[in-house]
Amino acid sequence: MLPKEDLLKHSENKEALSRAIDKAEQAIRTWEPVATDFLSPPELSEAEAAFKKLTDIHTMVSGGYPQAERQRMVIARSEISLEGEAVPLAALSIAGNFLFDTASHRDFLGSLLGTGLVRDKVGDIIVLGERGAQAIVVPELVEFLSTSLNQVRSVPVKTSQIEISELRVREPRKKEMTTVEASMRLDAIASAGFGMSRSKMADMITSGDVRMNWKSVTQSSHKVQTGDLIAIRGKGRLEIGEVVVTKKERYRVQLTRLV
Repeated sequence: MLPKEDLLKHSENKEALSRAIDKAEQAIRTWEPVATDFLSPPELSEAEAAFKKLTDIHTMVSGGYPQAERQRMVIARSEISLEGEAVPLAALSIAGNFLFDTASHRDFLGSLLGTGLVRDKVGDIIVLGERGAQAIVVPELVEFLSTSLNQVRSVPVKTSQIEISELRVREPRKKEMTTVEASMRLDAIASAGFGMSRSKMADMITSGDVRMNWKSVTQSSHKVQTGDLIAIRGKGRLEIGEVVVTKKERYRVQLTRLV
């Protein structure tokens, strides 16, 4: 048995991590690779950090494309190779004419969940504007959704399976920048990277809207360092690059914003 209580002790996503640990124990017990449901970035980060402490298992993850936010994890005993193993994923086309009734990511997700699905069974949703959307789901639900998902908002849709290679994924836009700050406080670095006032950023941090390395941080004075990732829902991600201390003892920080 794995040290479940110890692994969950400081978790912010106890339910998801607990389910992942149960899958790991199943993999150990059956000597067969086992896949979790879809994990959000914070959940995945915690699961990966927890499992790195263990020698009994190893893992692989995928969400269908390199920058996918929601991903599934395959877990296997360390003695079993995962080379050639595929993370079980399926892609769906949700096609309709949305020219006069535009649907958002929330609309497509709502319609998927309206069929009775739980969120964990659905990965990323790629909205294609007036043509509809594509969704990544667990393979066992393809047949069900092909017959059950037939409307989004007021628009009739045809739901059918497509190849993962047919996903129309937009490469994230990257913006490289440099800022010079008096300190490495989270509010200072994040406000520069996301292009907003420091007071507004401080409010967002206090409200719990900002995550660092996928963990919730509510202290504006929290220190950041090279390699850290700052994420704000709806505004993208900010990667902290090289940090150099200037002659005036200020911090010159390389930033990469992904939108």
